[in-house]
Amino acid sequence: MNHTDTFRHIAGQISACTGETFTLLSAQPLSGGDINAAYCLHGKSQRYFVKLNRPALLPMFNAEQTGLQALAATRTLRVPHPIVCGATAEQAFLVLEHIDWGSSSPAASRLLGQGLAELHRQRQSHFGWTGDNTIGSTPQPNPVYTDWVSFWRDQRLGHQLRLAQANGYGGRLQQLGEQLCLGLDAFFSTYQPQASLLHGDLWGGNSAVDSHGQPVIFDPTCYYGDRETDLAMTELFGGFDRDFYAAYQATWPLDPGFSARKTLYNLYHILNHLNLFGGGYARQAEQMAATLLAEIK
Repeated sequence: MNHTDTFRHIAGQISACTGETFTLLSAQPLSGGDINAAYCLHGKSQRYFVKLNRPALLPMFNAEQTGLQALAATRTLRVPHPIVCGATAEQAFLVLEHIDWGSSSPAASRLLGQGLAELHRQRQSHFGWTGDNTIGSTPQPNPVYTDWVSFWRDQRLGHQLRLAQANGYGGRLQQLGEQLCLGLDAFFSTYQPQASLLHGDLWGGNSAVDSHGQPVIFDPTCYYGDRETDLAMTELFGGFDRDFYAAYQATWPLDPGFSARKTLYNLYHILNHLNLFGGGYARQAEQMAATLLAEIK
């Protein structure tokens, strides 16, 4: 697809926002994303990372920019600095600083674990966020709640189950999901989660190491919730090593019940993958729900 006019507009926006003239020389397509198209814009002495999607998804980029700004304000872990967000008639766009990547190392893993624990120490008196955002491209509602179990039941599992029903995934999945939602209190009988600032989508593909050996996290879908949800997702698709977990535990140990709740938290992401991609995720979600129900019967 030819994005010449869009890139020309973006270059002008970059110049206006940075106060430094950006003359676009080339736009290099990048691979790796399932939701957005990505490019590196090259100028004479500057480079920027750009995400593109259809104009209707501009709120998704606005929410990501807000999340990045919130994470950066904690000064705990590096995130890409957002430059400008907007839309043309053809494309919504988000421009971020370009980061030169390096290689992972045990030291970087330890810094990531420690930094994530410090990020989670950023607290709020309620669960939710300043506005709704997205998980992938799925809408993620974030109304304010004072009770975590109700928030997770209504705005996470319940929300994804309703979407799955609308997408044609009924039957056993809905039956198991309804039973699980009714029994959620059993997982929190001795544990009261606090509202921590979360990355919200922390799988291995959303973290890396810069050329100076510092960990970087990106593509957030922030809200205030149980810190265990971030840790659970790090185990869902791999990519995090023993040094990471050891450093997190040394900085802020997890509750012993995490081993049971992590399946509950990851069910949300499997349901989201079902709603985004279909396929075998329905059976996986059913199996996870059944396993969880077996633990509370």
